[in-house]
Amino acid sequence: MARIFDVVEYPSEMADEIVHRFPETGVADLRLGSQVIVRESQNVVFFRDGHALDVLGPGRHTITTANVPLLTALLGQAFGGRTPFTAEVYYVSMREFADRKWGTPQPIIVRNPGVGLGVALLQGFGTYSFQVKDPQQFVTQLVGAQGTYRTSDIETRLRTMLLSKLQDVLGETTSKSNVLDLIGLTEELGAAVRAKAQDDFLAIGLLLKSFYIGNLKPSEKSAEELRQMGMLDMQTYTQLQAADAMRDAAQNPAGGAGLTAGIGAGIGIGNVLTGSLAGMSQAGQAQQASGAASGAAMPDVMTPSEVASFLKVSEEDVLAAINGGELKARKIGSAFRISKEALQEYLKG
Repeated sequence: MARIFDVVEYPSEMADEIVHRFPETGVADLRLGSQVIVRESQNVVFFRDGHALDVLGPGRHTITTANVPLLTALLGQAFGGRTPFTAEVYYVSMREFADRKWGTPQPIIVRNPGVGLGVALLQGFGTYSFQVKDPQQFVTQLVGAQGTYRTSDIETRLRTMLLSKLQDVLGETTSKSNVLDLIGLTEELGAAVRAKAQDDFLAIGLLLKSFYIGNLKPSEKSAEELRQMGMLDMQTYTQLQAADAMRDAAQNPAGGAGLTAGIGAGIGIGNVLTGSLAGMSQAGQAQQASGAASGAAMPDVMTPSEVASFLKVSEEDVLAAINGGELKARKIGSAFRISKEALQEYLKG
């Protein structure tokens, strides 16, 4: 004969548990008169036959049709209602789950008016906290028949919701302010994310208690990474490759004074790059005006030296790309020749 539980309780702090089902597997055999003990930081959702019958708050509850009115229609009256019946009891932690971590796995693209390329890649991290607001809604929508539902079971979903709202807020804010202004508005941005995400949390029975941005800064991305993200056209990509080479040279202990990294952010070297791009544009216009013999910025056929000059890298880098099979070239005798189409294909990746 199945065991009848006269007393049901879960004496646990539920440090990382949001929901704990009693029993974890199967169902509990109860009867009218059984007692359910709920601790101060808990609520209990009482289920029978797949229906959520009631939510019990802190205290000692005796199972009766008065305490759980919906039992009346579900239980027979034989033996004065003292016959055993099966039920499921879900203990839900009502404490605040604080100091949960969030971060941007990939940079967020935002406008950056008046600085560098006019766009920026931002990365950030911080903390948030949440609490169960509607135990019955949370258990019904998310927990199902699981024996235990922990914070780790839902954190990925919550972080995705928060990052989506953060991206919206950053997009709205950078339409009026550049990134330099934005970094000083972390408190206002956090409050805006919390307000935007609240309805999504409430829809699954949760309350977003706080959202803090611990750090928000430009991301360091190379020209190649930016191009793969679809942010650069061919001309800008080529120009940024030259800036990448300058950055790498500056980071070389043997090479000159330092140069601020962070091309993708449009800050630091982005300001230097703005002048560089303007100079390159003027040079191109002067070449066209003088009717240069080549008649084009990129010849149909080039030597490795000419390709290196065009890309603003060393000839050794070009030869390494050829030998590595990345850049197609035809060898004539002991010399390589590269077609314009091959170089364009290489730059497209």
